[in-house]
Amino acid sequence: MLFRASAASVAIMALDSSLYLHLTEQFTHVHGFRPGPSEVRSWQRSIPALTAALNDAGLGEVEVMLEYALPLNSKRADAVLAGVHPQTGEPSYVVVELKQWSQAEPDEEDPALCHVDAYAQPVLNPIEQVRRYCEYLVNFNGAVAEHPRRVSGAAFLHNATEFGVGGLRAVERDEHGLLFTGDRRGAFLDHLRTRLSDKQPGARSADELLAGKTVPSKQLMSVAAQEVREREQFVLLDEQQVAYRMVLNAVRRAKRSDHKEVVVVTGGPGTGKSVIALSLLGELYRQGVTALHATGSQSFTKTMRKVAGSRKREVQELFKYFNSFMTTEKNSLDVLICDEAHRIRETSANRYTPAAHRTGRRQIDELLDVAKVPVFLLDEHQVVRPGEMGRVDDIKDAAARRGLTCHVVPLDSQFRCGGSEAYLRWVVRLLGLEAGGPVVWDPDDRMRLVIVESPQEMESFLDGRRAQGYGARMSAGYCWPWSPEPKPGEPLPADVRIGDWARPWNLRGDRSVSGAPPSALWATDPAGFGQIGCVYTAQGFEYDWSGVIIGPDLVWRGDRWVTDRTASKDPVFKRSTPDADVDRLIRNTYKVLLTRGMVGTVVHSTDAETQDKLRELVGRPRLTPVGT
Repeated sequence: MLFRASAASVAIMALDSSLYLHLTEQFTHVHGFRPGPSEVRSWQRSIPALTAALNDAGLGEVEVMLEYALPLNSKRADAVLAGVHPQTGEPSYVVVELKQWSQAEPDEEDPALCHVDAYAQPVLNPIEQVRRYCEYLVNFNGAVAEHPRRVSGAAFLHNATEFGVGGLRAVERDEHGLLFTGDRRGAFLDHLRTRLSDKQPGARSADELLAGKTVPSKQLMSVAAQEVREREQFVLLDEQQVAYRMVLNAVRRAKRSDHKEVVVVTGGPGTGKSVIALSLLGELYRQGVTALHATGSQSFTKTMRKVAGSRKREVQELFKYFNSFMTTEKNSLDVLICDEAHRIRETSANRYTPAAHRTGRRQIDELLDVAKVPVFLLDEHQVVRPGEMGRVDDIKDAAARRGLTCHVVPLDSQFRCGGSEAYLRWVVRLLGLEAGGPVVWDPDDRMRLVIVESPQEMESFLDGRRAQGYGARMSAGYCWPWSPEPKPGEPLPADVRIGDWARPWNLRGDRSVSGAPPSALWATDPAGFGQIGCVYTAQGFEYDWSGVIIGPDLVWRGDRWVTDRTASKDPVFKRSTPDADVDRLIRNTYKVLLTRGMVGTVVHSTDAETQDKLRELVGRPRLTPVGT
């Protein structure tokens, strides 16, 4: 939340521009960059329209919370109004989505989407947008989790006429999603009076909402089975829902007119790509549409088979690998959902591929050909191996060669790392993946970042968090040799050695050894805490607390990072791999490792100068004792 005050106070501040200066300063502090001109313009034009409506309705003592941050992600509701219900006397909240639009048309095939001249792609109908904000708030804020009727939602298009946007009401169904225009301003005032009392101030209700305990995030694997077999478990917001709807609409068009379309969904770590993939698979599975989920990650696919398909063989069979379609007939599937598509390889063939199947055909062509609607979800900055080819331009070019329409939907919201956009930007600046160089970490209330002086201190800190009920893992750059796995009953070789501290890598095989889980389950089985994970077992997963050991393959020297390919023990780096590619892949590796945590990240570098730099950027906070 960037600001809160009574409606009367907000209206006064809006008159002398002090409100927008304050919002700009707070936005910059929270996010690490200044708001864009369109954001500031929306504050200047929409907030006065809202506060004028509240004051004209006699609701000047209602508390207005501007740019209210939804729990555990980076999405912000334009405003949440807090007050007392005039009939029940209980706290009452109205989530308001403000739009400056004067005209918008519903999509002909899907009224949950709409078209606005300012946007090249369809956007979410604001009624659907605010409804999902309400549902998400009820799901993740303890103050209203048991009282969903205390929350309502309204989209206020104050510049619009009924003629210009009235068609959007096709999705208007309940108190969580209503639409009001400038033409129906009086109806908006009447609605506010039915939800908020004009006789009692709203400050205490606002306090209660802000103090509401955040309900833990529904981590992907913990609800996979219900998602696929029973019903939707996740509330998809904004561009997530747009991507989801665009795929379903493409499926309907493909069935109706017997043609193909391609959908590409792009986004960084934690933007919800795998949640969209799982939601789509569940919905298509329940509709009887022939759909499969595929990845290039053995860990991810095996975990999905175990968790989502634990009781049903046919569910397990929904999860495949990218190289599973070398001999599959064209268009034999309705939908193929390619998750983690940045891991697409140049070809599906490997050393075990029979000679008859070594056609030299590109893997991306196999994936495009096998389904009527191929869907690719990817993050180009998570390419960590030489030969990974999953880039947006590659997919668009391959689709264009076939004359196929290719829709690209970017995801901006951040759900991992506590929804902290500031933390994600800090990581990409730290690693030189974004211009400007490393910056000092300015702590926010969403993500904790801790620098520790040794792996022993890291392990002790994380073990304390586990005692509090959090999940935790330790991972490292691939800078230590990896011994063959021992026979059952023998101890795991402690390959990761730092001073007098040593721990084993995660297992590589498909069976448990000496109490350690198989490779594919390291990130999700509690027994995985005893081993050090590498990028290939961590990628695609999340856990509450993430410990990251930066090895000697990435060190700070003077005023820049230096990658040392000789310090890497990763066998995927061949002599023929160019230095520039190794540099990029090592930096991407640490970006993946540093963005697995939902609550906090603990970091240690084995290099003294690098550790000094991290201390300079983050500081050395006193570690909170266990139990606090």
